[in-house]
Amino acid sequence: MTQKSNALDVSALQAADAAHHLHPFSDFKALAAEGSRVIVRAEGCTLWDAQGNAILDGMAGLWCVNIGYGRRELAEVAMRQMNELPYYNTFFKTTTRPAAELAARLAALTPAGLEHVFFANSGSEANDTIVRMVRRYWQLEGQPDRNVIISREYAYHGSTMIAASLGGMSAMHHQTGMPLPGFEHIRPPYYLRDGGNMTPAEFGVAAAQALEERILELGPERVAAFIAEPIQGAGGVIVPPDSYFPEIQRICRQYGILLIADEVICGFGRTGNWFGCETFGIEPDLMTLAKGLSSGYLPISAVMVGERVARTLIDEGGEFFHGFTYSGHPVACAVALENLRIMQDEGLVERVRDDIGPYFQVGLRELADHPLVGEVRGVGLIAGIELVRDKDGPVFFEPEGRVGTICRDHCFSNNVIMRAVRDGMVVSPPLVISRAEVDHLVTTARRCLDLTQADLGL
Repeated sequence: MTQKSNALDVSALQAADAAHHLHPFSDFKALAAEGSRVIVRAEGCTLWDAQGNAILDGMAGLWCVNIGYGRRELAEVAMRQMNELPYYNTFFKTTTRPAAELAARLAALTPAGLEHVFFANSGSEANDTIVRMVRRYWQLEGQPDRNVIISREYAYHGSTMIAASLGGMSAMHHQTGMPLPGFEHIRPPYYLRDGGNMTPAEFGVAAAQALEERILELGPERVAAFIAEPIQGAGGVIVPPDSYFPEIQRICRQYGILLIADEVICGFGRTGNWFGCETFGIEPDLMTLAKGLSSGYLPISAVMVGERVARTLIDEGGEFFHGFTYSGHPVACAVALENLRIMQDEGLVERVRDDIGPYFQVGLRELADHPLVGEVRGVGLIAGIELVRDKDGPVFFEPEGRVGTICRDHCFSNNVIMRAVRDGMVVSPPLVISRAEVDHLVTTARRCLDLTQADLGL
């Protein structure tokens, strides 16, 4: 195929895309005018577009391709399972071998006490499921008025109506009349913005105490649960001080409310442990899993349910009127099992904890001397680079989001994918990233910061 025919094919694809494809989280009109970048293949941490450009994926897709692209083992497992049993549902008192084996594997892998699994297909669906379970639990416990769930500003728990209400993204709320009733939000442990003259330890306790204040404001008899990501990923990689979650856990126990850990981003090695709960010492009643569960190769998610909730739902609940056509899909479950095997056999979690994670964090922190960088924060292979107008204060840019978008566009133009959240760049590469690729990412990030600074005339 000639270069000309390749170009024509790309143009046709872009035209079809612009005419018919409504992209998620996109300005439809602006994207149609600009045209989509067409990705054609991937290997390891590298993507190639239709023009032949090699692109370092600093976001592991959407925080999910933990074992990297091009793992033939997963394709082969999917093919074998499709040939043997491509689909059957888990309704009607039925299971399949992959679903049963994955449930047992997750019960063994997740923190103690999370012995039961409900399968779904995305983090949004899993968090919808958790809301249903939590409210049903309190109904069965004879406290139906306990139906309020508290989350945090900048929390991301999905994009369905329930999951977006659960989250704390104001832009999502304003477009479609959310949050729905029964969802409350408190401030996050965002030290750079709100820490003031407090030490990180003092601020962590103070930020956690916002939960107790809201519980008392609402009335403890109305509060069902508190949900939190160990690190708020899509909220800008907000890393809590070490003092934060111990105080959160104390408050939840004092008032008897359920504690939910959303591990969609932090789970499966991202923070240097299998789960962010282990990194931050959280002991949840329920846990949301997705993304890294299959390294993004097929859609699958899961809710891990602890004994406190499970026993009531099982022993007292009767039929639970909830589920999805593809809950426990046999091919997705088979791929997830193989993904977990690869992660364990290749020691990827230990690699993040002991080798590439520390190297990545040290490299990114070299950017802290840049005039635009107010803070570099992160754990393992997840990090945020906060851009500020003035480090003294700090003074943030206005209007919010413009400078982050400028820097993101420079990253895209320089063939490194980083994501902008407000005026910060967030990074979350595959767990298989090499030291040379980390060096390239850091060097390119500095170049893009310089280009952004020049655009701003600072």
